[in-house]
Amino acid sequence: MSAVYHSHSAIQLAASSTTEHRPLIISLFAVFVAATLAITVWAGRQTKSASDFYAGGRQFTAFQNGLAVSGDYMSAASFLGIAGAIALFGYDGFLYSIGFLVAWLVALLLVAEPLRNSGRYTMGDVLAYRMRQRPVRTAAGTSTIVVSIFYLLAQMAGAGVLVSLLLGITSDTGKIVIVALVGVLMILYVTIGGMKGTTWVQMVKAVLLIAGALLMTFMVLWKFNFNISDLLGTAAEKSLAGQQGDAKAFLEPGLKYGADAITKLDFISLGIALVLGTAGLPHILIRFYTVPTSKAARKSVNWAIGIIGSFYLMTIALGFGAAALIGPEEIKAKNPAGNAAAPQLAEYLGGVGTTGGAIMLAVISAVAFATILAVVAGLTLASSSSFAHDIYANVIRKGKATEKEEMRAAKWATVAIGVVSIALGAMARDLNVAGLVALAFAVAASANLPTILYSLFWKRFTTQGALWSIYGGLFSSVFLVLFSPVVSGKATSMFPDVDFAWFPLENPGLVSIPLGFLLGWIGSLLSKEEPDAGKYAELEVKSLTGVGAH
Repeated sequence: MSAVYHSHSAIQLAASSTTEHRPLIISLFAVFVAATLAITVWAGRQTKSASDFYAGGRQFTAFQNGLAVSGDYMSAASFLGIAGAIALFGYDGFLYSIGFLVAWLVALLLVAEPLRNSGRYTMGDVLAYRMRQRPVRTAAGTSTIVVSIFYLLAQMAGAGVLVSLLLGITSDTGKIVIVALVGVLMILYVTIGGMKGTTWVQMVKAVLLIAGALLMTFMVLWKFNFNISDLLGTAAEKSLAGQQGDAKAFLEPGLKYGADAITKLDFISLGIALVLGTAGLPHILIRFYTVPTSKAARKSVNWAIGIIGSFYLMTIALGFGAAALIGPEEIKAKNPAGNAAAPQLAEYLGGVGTTGGAIMLAVISAVAFATILAVVAGLTLASSSSFAHDIYANVIRKGKATEKEEMRAAKWATVAIGVVSIALGAMARDLNVAGLVALAFAVAASANLPTILYSLFWKRFTTQGALWSIYGGLFSSVFLVLFSPVVSGKATSMFPDVDFAWFPLENPGLVSIPLGFLLGWIGSLLSKEEPDAGKYAELEVKSLTGVGAH
């Protein structure tokens, strides 16, 4: 087992070798970024209409969309955040993988097919079908933008960690510059390529990410002669719990979420947010519009479940492999939240101090960076589409905007959202990206999911119910996050030097998700507006059969 342990001289060698091979690392990295930009430009030339920009012309097959959905979903949180969480917290870190995967069942069973049948480009289309257009579209657009920005924070934080690791940048200013450059790239992806460019980048990135994870999984298992028990045992011994004489705790529930009643409640809150959040994520919902039929939408979710499930199984090897081969101290030294664990593991597997190690580090980091860019483009597209289609075209211009004006508004919205994301991403650069994504899931499940389900399945639902549900879920979740330990009061908080946290849980889902459902129900019952039974019947037929779908 001694071969598994890193010596102090090996760590020093790693630092010097990364410096020595930096030109090679940067060149490989640049090739990946240039290739994805080339795909975007190629697709951008084929983007002529609003349907092309928002929904890729609805020309993608179920498998292609399944691959793109996987690419959209397997974000920096999946690759960097989960690997780091497992490496530091063992069993409790793996709970993110389980939650992210199980969530797809909710999306498949309740949302994918009816949404594809009912809407056109955005979530607001479905809500506005039987409600008053302007207030509902405004609320849907606002919610989409807020959820997307929360999710973008995580991707920005991941990008900052990755590129600073490759370039050897340790200063805060350098990391902020990196976050800004990622924001500029993301703006280019969306404004040039639209949904077509974004989808192709996501498909390519999904293949690369699965291939990279598969290679690393094979190499980790090979190091332990394909003995998973030996891998887990070594990881447990080398963990912080193992060093304190309680290796068993690393492989059992409770290391992070079992210390006291608050952490147990936090775990329940996290679980609810992860399982219910996917079906309310705007960048996932708009993917269902890129396929020609609702049957293809359902099939694409089946493909996504298979691809994503395979990937999350591999995160076990990546996370426990990083714990066993690198150790928690060195993982934390690079990034306190563990976000650099996967790239560190890649360098170790290729050979610390060798060209092979430098190539592995560069390739895996480039794949992770392509992952971030693809997800960031999808998120930005979702929020800019919602602004242009829901708020600008249907609220500000009252349905009189031309396609050209709508697309121009979407591109300007992309720039504005990019600027906001850069500013917030710079502040969130040291937080665990899986935890940040879980916050986006909580906001999506609190504001979007109740409204979508009520719209599709409850005849009595009214405009007032929709507004109470969206704004109530949105503001309660964001408000609780602001006064939680994520923002202040802890060494790992966004603002560690101040403490204004009075809400004890790190994830607000336990409070804000039931509140979103409750407010939608109460708002509808107290509303003086009489629901349009004819419109509901039309929506029901359309959502379940696809008759009259775009």
